[in-house]
Amino acid sequence: MVTATLTAGSVPAAPAKPVDHIEPRRIIAFLAMVFGMFMAILDIQIVSASLAEIQAGLSASSDEIPWVQTAYLIAEVVMIPLSGFLSRMLSTRVLFAVSAAGFTAASALAATATNIDQMIVYRAIQGFIGGGMIPSVFAAAFTIFPRSRRAIVSPMIGLVATLAPTIGPTVGGYISHAMSWHWLFLVNVVPGILVTAATWSLIDFDKPNLALFRKFDWWGLAGMAAFLGSLEYVLEEGPNNDWLQDQAVFICAILMTAGAVLFFWRVFTAEEPIVDLRAFSNVNFAFGSLFSFVIGIGLYGLTYLYPVFLGRIRGYDSMMIGEALFVSGLAMFFTAPISGILSRKMDPRLMMMIGFFGFAAGTLRMTYLTADWDFWELLVPQILRGSSMMLCMVPINNIALGTLPPERLKNASGLFNLTRNLGGAVGLAVINTVLIDRNAFHYARLAEHVEWGSAEAQSKLQNMTLDFQQNADLDASKAAISKLSGMVHQQAALLSFMDVFYLLTALFATLAIFTLVIRKPAEPAGAGGGH
Repeated sequence: MVTATLTAGSVPAAPAKPVDHIEPRRIIAFLAMVFGMFMAILDIQIVSASLAEIQAGLSASSDEIPWVQTAYLIAEVVMIPLSGFLSRMLSTRVLFAVSAAGFTAASALAATATNIDQMIVYRAIQGFIGGGMIPSVFAAAFTIFPRSRRAIVSPMIGLVATLAPTIGPTVGGYISHAMSWHWLFLVNVVPGILVTAATWSLIDFDKPNLALFRKFDWWGLAGMAAFLGSLEYVLEEGPNNDWLQDQAVFICAILMTAGAVLFFWRVFTAEEPIVDLRAFSNVNFAFGSLFSFVIGIGLYGLTYLYPVFLGRIRGYDSMMIGEALFVSGLAMFFTAPISGILSRKMDPRLMMMIGFFGFAAGTLRMTYLTADWDFWELLVPQILRGSSMMLCMVPINNIALGTLPPERLKNASGLFNLTRNLGGAVGLAVINTVLIDRNAFHYARLAEHVEWGSAEAQSKLQNMTLDFQQNADLDASKAAISKLSGMVHQQAALLSFMDVFYLLTALFATLAIFTLVIRKPAEPAGAGGGH
């Protein structure tokens, strides 16, 4: 599977090419795959800053519109682990080209949606089919490139996997402002056609094994879909709906449990399980997946937190949020080549430790948050976030996938990418829960100090009433009470944000120390040639 197809007339016994030579067509095919993965990951977040415009365009309710994002995430999280089996059965070429074509068609359909129901269906199709592209790129990178080229390839896929969701809100905000929300989906059409054509004609890494279709574990697929799909829904909707007190969340929790039992039973008993969990017996892969899970918390959690702060506290619109947060993307972009160079010269454990401590330093800085924080105050935390993400991502990719045998890579790549997405889902659920609970706690505590008996509160209220009396159109007393209440709500929200950043700081600082217990990744047999 790893060896290149020999060109006509070449003599295997006397290779004229260097050991680490890669055919140009494979490099072009890989770049096309990377761009396809970029589109699929970007589309998770591209709508997040433009949901209000989509809601207005589709006449959807505020309860319905989050499903534009949720439907995509649920469908994608089912496809990512399934893609390993499909790739072995159909070949990388067929799976990737069909995924790219289906994703492109679903994107075009999403742009034509006239109501929220159509949009949810098209987004689910888009997420499910697009999810097949993401693990294929990771598997291909560690299949076709020799170890001597990993310092170039690993930062590239790490950059795309982290940059795409980070700049998604920025790109989405810009597109919906400059044109209309329809173009959030139409921008995929032309690149999608080019990626489909390139991958169909150029990928030749492996051959299909259609005999696997007779062994396809349909019960395992049903269990996995119920387990992962319901888990994603529970994590998305639970924090805002009081968890199991909500009927839909409760039903999905039951479905998730039943699906998990069926899925894990089939994994350990089926002749050809839908997902092969044996990759976790590789210690490096198990640790790499754990760190990938935490990276998902940082990646998706902070991509969510910053816009919520700027929108709720600063009153920014989607375009302003995008402009304020573009720094993280730039920091990732400029750190990617540096992390590639360091990955050849530095112990990967030390790289991860520096990255996690950098992450912790950025979130620790955010614990000094005030309502006046703007672009310049957020600059250093964002640079630390973007640079640290790349310093962590490259060694994590290499530790998790770099020492696996080729026959395990496809399944393992799906599991590895799934851990990052699940980390994001769990992280968002915890962050939302903490924000809601701590907001209520801080509001109750602050309200105790702003009661009628408080001399300071009375003085503040009197001063504000006098200010409002200058405007004859206002009821000065009511306006002052309303403003004071708003100040208390804002302060409670700020304190709850600070609590979340303290939590993230503790998490990443702990992970930085935890890197000390990992064994240094062993060199695979025959690795290291071609330096």
